[in-house]
Amino acid sequence: MATTAARAGAIPVTPTLLISIGVLLLIATGVVAFGRYASWRAVLTAGVRAVAQLLVVSLLITQIVRVEALTGLFVFVMFAIAARTSGRRITADHTWWRAGLSIAAGVGPVVAVILASGAVPMTGLVLIPLVGQLIGGALTATSIAGRRLLDELEQRHGEVEAALSLGLTDTEARLEIARPVASAALSPALDQTRTVGTVTLPGAFVGMLLGGATPIQAGAVQLFVLIGLLAVEAIAIQTTLIIVARGHLTRTVTTTSRPVLWLLHNRRIPKEKPTDDNK
Repeated sequence: MATTAARAGAIPVTPTLLISIGVLLLIATGVVAFGRYASWRAVLTAGVRAVAQLLVVSLLITQIVRVEALTGLFVFVMFAIAARTSGRRITADHTWWRAGLSIAAGVGPVVAVILASGAVPMTGLVLIPLVGQLIGGALTATSIAGRRLLDELEQRHGEVEAALSLGLTDTEARLEIARPVASAALSPALDQTRTVGTVTLPGAFVGMLLGGATPIQAGAVQLFVLIGLLAVEAIAIQTTLIIVARGHLTRTVTTTSRPVLWLLHNRRIPKEKPTDDNK
C-alpha cells in the first residue's frame, strides 16, 4: 500500500510517518519549555488536539460529503468555532461574540462569489476545505486586528481623550488612533501572496499536485484561494476596526486596569470637595 501511494504521488501513512509527527511535536514542546517564552503544555495540548480533531474529521467527511445539508451544517460548525476562538482571543467579556460578525462579513461575500460563479465544483469534498481555509484566514485576521486595536487604544488613551477635547466624536477619536495599526493584521496575507511560488508552496497547491492535478490546474486553484483570502481578511479587518471604534468590542474592566473604551463611556467630571468657606 505504501509503495502504491508513493508511486501515485501521495504521502503513505506508515508507522514511520506517525513516529516522525510525534518526534516533531516533542521537539516543539521541548524548545518552548527550554526557552520559557510560552507554555509548553499549550504546545503539547495543541498538537494532541490536532491529532484527535483531524482523526474525527477524516472519519466524518466521508459521510458528510454525501449529503448537501450536512455539508452546510459542517461549514456552520466551523464558523461557530472560529467565532468563539477569535472572540475569546480578543476579549473575555460578553462582547466576544461580535468577532463572529467580522468573520461572517469577510467570508460571506467571497463564498457568494464562489457559488454564483460556479468556478469550483459544488460538492462537499471541494467546498468544505475551501470555505474552511477562508474561515481560518478570517479568524486569524480578526484576532490580530481585534487585539492590536484594543491594545493600541488602551496604551494611547490619553491621545484619545485629547482628540475628544478637540471636538471629535467617540468613534472618530478611536478611529484616528486605531486605524494605523490595523494594517498589521493584513501583513500575513500580504506576505503569503507576495512570496507564493518563490518562497512557499501553499497547501492547496501541493495537495492538488499530490492528488494528480497538473501544475497549471494546481496553480489556478491556489491563486483563487490566495486572492479570496486577501478579500476575506481585508473585509474582516475593516469590520473589526469599525466594531472596535464604535465600542461594540471591548475588554473586561478590572480594578487595576480600566480599558480606554470603559473610560470613554464612563467619563465623569469629578465633584469639587467642599472647602471650609463653603460649609
